Amino acid sequence: MSRPRQRPGLAAAAVVLAATQLGLAYYTPRPHTAQLLLLFGLGTLAYAALLHWRLSWRAGLLLALLLRLLWLPARPALSDDYHRFRWDGALVVAGHSPFRHRPDEYQAGGGRLPNPPGLTSALYQRLNSPHYYSVYPPVCQGLFGLAARLFPGAELGQIVTLRLALLLAEAATALLLLALLRRFGQPPERALMYLLHPLTVAELVGNLHFEAVVISGLLGALWLLTRRRLGLAAAALTLGVAAKLTPLLVLPLLLRRLGWARTAAFGALVALLLAAAFAPFASLALLRNLGRSLDLYFHSFEFNASVYYLLRAVGYRLTGYNEIARLGTGLAAAAVAGILALVLLERRPTLATLPRAALLAFTGYYLLATTVHPWYLTPLLALSCFTGWRYPAAWAALATLSYATYRSAAYQENLWLVALEYLGVALLMAADWHRSRQPRSLDDVRQPA
Repeated sequence: MSRPRQRPGLAAAAVVLAATQLGLAYYTPRPHTAQLLLLFGLGTLAYAALLHWRLSWRAGLLLALLLRLLWLPARPALSDDYHRFRWDGALVVAGHSPFRHRPDEYQAGGGRLPNPPGLTSALYQRLNSPHYYSVYPPVCQGLFGLAARLFPGAELGQIVTLRLALLLAEAATALLLLALLRRFGQPPERALMYLLHPLTVAELVGNLHFEAVVISGLLGALWLLTRRRLGLAAAALTLGVAAKLTPLLVLPLLLRRLGWARTAAFGALVALLLAAAFAPFASLALLRNLGRSLDLYFHSFEFNASVYYLLRAVGYRLTGYNEIARLGTGLAAAAVAGILALVLLERRPTLATLPRAALLAFTGYYLLATTVHPWYLTPLLALSCFTGWRYPAAWAALATLSYATYRSAAYQENLWLVALEYLGVALLMAADWHRSRQPRSLDDVRQPA
């Protein structure tokens, strides 16, 4: 509980955090880099002050809800992906599979296919990836279709529908964080490391990114595993995977916690449920085009990477051209190998240590990835609540430097800013490692209620 003399500071920090979110939501176009980074920077300082002065978890929950509601009627300011959400939603309502054809194959894009209702030329012109197949799994597609059915042709109505769905996912995450922290004997205030982070608020509910569903699915699976409800835990994990495939990284970590037989059964149930989720879109085109999308992700796309950019520079020096085709495959294989090594080397694996192991798995994956958008880091933030490690919060804050890429239509990355980001991450990771080696961390002392 905060002391009386700290309350004015807590109130001021809460006001600053809310004001920065308002500024990001309504007054900061993405190309306005200086203003955007200033607001994120001030918001991060306010966030750090709230944690340092130990805002109570009850007050923190109310503030977290308020921050998300501030975005409710806003159009996404930092991402234009929602135009593709509307496109895919119109296809779902019309009974078409969004995985079957690219937007440029429809007449709105000058193609040969007739347009279902809602696929207008105006909407096509706003798509950021009209030449790519949809990459959004079935949970996302179901929500896109719901929004399009409820508000056909009404952009803001569809945005608010999706935002409310993500707000429900975030509410579930808040409850699961509190329940799991209590179950593992950790202070409930740690949930605020995730719930109040400026990036979490702005990118998930604010800019409609479905990591919110990924996180609630992951935490739901962990909670159900602690209750020994393996079937329901598999369903919860499938919910996260059906929003984005990355939760599959957690499956190998169950081997030494559940045993080979139960992990195999658990994985088989996840596969069966995932197949059922994709069933409405099932076709040979689905497998072919999802494969093409994954190939593009690993072998063509590059943004805000760390290890990959260093290796790319070496490749240019040795061969004179970009070696992403080889590097993408090699780094993905290295990430898998790292997770398997973690499985073998982890000491005394239990469900209580699963969040820490999952955090390390996600960290390794994104350090080796060729593309790391800021919102990709939000699952790391949620998992860090169980460890007290600070590098995920710092990484999420420093990743906002990557928005400088959008200051012009050329989308040119500033590699000095990328280097600054990952230097900060490396320093905080080293500090966390040093603290974790100490006999007892002050962060592990439960504060009085």
